[in-house]
Amino acid sequence: MNLDDLSLLSQLDPQNMLAEIDNLPQQLATAWQLGQSLPLPQTDAPIERIVLSGMGGSAIGADLLAAYAAETCPVPVIVHRDYGLPAFANGPGTLLVASSHSGNTEETLDSFNTALQRGCAALAITTGGKLAQAAASANTPLWTFTHQGQPRAAVGYSFGLLLALFSRLRLIPDQVDEVAGAVESMRQQQANLRAEIPAALNPAKRYAGQLVGRWVTVFGSGALAPVARRWKTQINELAKAPANFEFLPEADHNALAALANPADLLQSRTLAMFLVAPSDHPRNRLRSEFTRQVFMLEGSNTDFYLAKGNSKLAHMFTALHFGDYLAYYLAIAYQTDPTPVEALAHLKEMLANAKDSNVS
Repeated sequence: MNLDDLSLLSQLDPQNMLAEIDNLPQQLATAWQLGQSLPLPQTDAPIERIVLSGMGGSAIGADLLAAYAAETCPVPVIVHRDYGLPAFANGPGTLLVASSHSGNTEETLDSFNTALQRGCAALAITTGGKLAQAAASANTPLWTFTHQGQPRAAVGYSFGLLLALFSRLRLIPDQVDEVAGAVESMRQQQANLRAEIPAALNPAKRYAGQLVGRWVTVFGSGALAPVARRWKTQINELAKAPANFEFLPEADHNALAALANPADLLQSRTLAMFLVAPSDHPRNRLRSEFTRQVFMLEGSNTDFYLAKGNSKLAHMFTALHFGDYLAYYLAIAYQTDPTPVEALAHLKEMLANAKDSNVS
């Protein structure tokens, strides 16, 4: 498969997912700016905990925010991927942020309604749909943005709006310089990742070539842990290929034991990819290096990606952006349209037509 054949890319990508990936730096900048003027939640009680409710492409922005804010946010931040809410999410001390790209994600709608019933402070982030209607009916702050593509292609919005929210609530320091730096770092890296750059000079195309025919496991730590999840989900949804992710240091306490069987599969059909950044905890940098060495000694294929930029936010988004390009080129290598997710659409149709039942 010739990844340098631009006519082939156009043929396999009729909905132009590539343009969405190309636009991520601008999307992040736009989302940050948009979030500076939207209404904040009003509550008589101080915020004691925050629950970020979402699924799929909307939830990844929440994962990124929770990891990024962990070292500075004074209240716990929980990402909730399910119906309802945990028991502790109750009363005005809880801020529930419901994020749904379409506004029709049933799990997120259920969490939002549960939050209202429990008297929580709430805010909705969406392009419209039932969530926008519910927020308007409840007189709850509503943050809307315009995006016509797939939810996974709106990660700049799902993260950037949350970043603006946390900054304006003074839960984290102002991020204006960090956002500008991350956008610029992505653009600098992007110069070597665009489709018109030949594979010999394009690292994302070369990495994609290594993944063809292999099941990849993506390792990350700290702020890059949710980025590892993002790589996994993009490989799944764009390339329609299997992948999984592991978090360090936890993976060293179990995943290292899984390198023996079946030996022929591990040594020929898998690849361990390690995401590293200058902002990683020093011990996790060592763990990443040593864990990769163990994999290599056991005969497994490995590689690593070093995040670019001068800040933690830049490291997160250059790593994420690289993974998006890689997953796109892997889809092309598999001669697969990177945009539709027919299996998910079919499941949603089945659920929409089904009644609740008890599974025995």
